[in-house]
Amino acid sequence: MIRTLTSLIACGVILAAFPCAAKVKPYPASFKTETITANGTRIYVRVGGHGPAVVMLHGYGESGDMWQPLAVALAKTHTVIVPDLRGMGLSGHPDGGYDKKTQGRDVSGVLDALHVGKVDVVAHDIGNMVAYAFVAEQPQRVGRLVLMDAPIPGVGPWEEILKNPLLWHFRFGGPDMERLVKGRERIYLDRFWNEFSADPKNFDEESRVHYAKLYALPRAMHDGFEQFHAFDQDAVDNRKFLAAGPLSTPVLAVGGEKSFGPEMAVVAKAAFTNVQGAVIPNAGHWVMEENPKATVAVIQEFIR
Repeated sequence: MIRTLTSLIACGVILAAFPCAAKVKPYPASFKTETITANGTRIYVRVGGHGPAVVMLHGYGESGDMWQPLAVALAKTHTVIVPDLRGMGLSGHPDGGYDKKTQGRDVSGVLDALHVGKVDVVAHDIGNMVAYAFVAEQPQRVGRLVLMDAPIPGVGPWEEILKNPLLWHFRFGGPDMERLVKGRERIYLDRFWNEFSADPKNFDEESRVHYAKLYALPRAMHDGFEQFHAFDQDAVDNRKFLAAGPLSTPVLAVGGEKSFGPEMAVVAKAAFTNVQGAVIPNAGHWVMEENPKATVAVIQEFIR
């Protein structure tokens, strides 16, 4: 407990901290929101703070709202940019473009519109996949990268990860599946929040209601399924990126103790040469909800 966060990260060991489950909270008034037309779609973005820029990329079952505790903390020293990915949250629902290379270009378009050059990137879940494509295409634009608790198609132990029966949803989708979940979005999403958490109680009811409403919006479930349907193309694209050699971008690979844990660093080391690992205790996949205190602390230390 006396050791610093820096030494804990360097050793890739579990951070000693107690969980404190977080409810989804509105961003403070100091954060401005706007919808930016970028790369052929509309991206809803929250922007706050001053200083070096950090962009935060969310995953499935959530929106950019998940980052509120970290965004508020980092806005004291950074310009924080929090988009909703295409087809999710309050962003647009284009007919295609759910491969992660295209979504990485969405991020580029948002940054260009905001006149932001170099950034640090913090990502979770599908956000990891978008972040990797973004960094692989524009490595000079990214200072540091945080990848949190999710694989990257075609990278490292991807084929072994696909064998996990918990990941059946990677192949779930299509017109019949959409009919099955229509009006039952909360039932479908509860499965993720329950099975992928260390303790389902730590993904609170208020947050579940909030996100279920977003995913019940027109086309939201369809486009969520499309995120997964694009994985085969993502794997093809990522193997081409890997063929050019590993990237030197400094990476913090964060895993939940009851989820990816130290395996997150194994994934990252398949694509990057400078990787530090950290494990969030008493947390599953939803590290920002299950143990926000430890998660915010380790990311702040790395970004600094």
